[in-house]
Amino acid sequence: MNKNDLISEVSTASGLSKSDASNAVENVFEAITKALSGGDEVRLVGFGTFSVAKRKASTGRNPRTGEPMKIKASNQPKFKAGKGLKDAVN
Repeated sequence: MNKNDLISEVSTASGLSKSDASNAVENVFEAITKALSGGDEVRLVGFGTFSVAKRKASTGRNPRTGEPMKIKASNQPKFKAGKGLKDAVN
């Protein structure tokens, strides 16, 4: 399922127009992104938790040349599935 499929599914399930469903989906994504950017986590009970993990700087190797290279520290978005989602999938 891609974003357009999700918008169509939301539109059908909620009775909203595709335009309104698109706005709703976009606003949900923006709200999650804004919260994670601010260092917060987003908990959706029964679905899962979005959070930010800090990756330390490390040394890797260039796959072409084999030379060591430095990899900068960074923040990575993380998602941990909740019990409801895990149960629905299994």
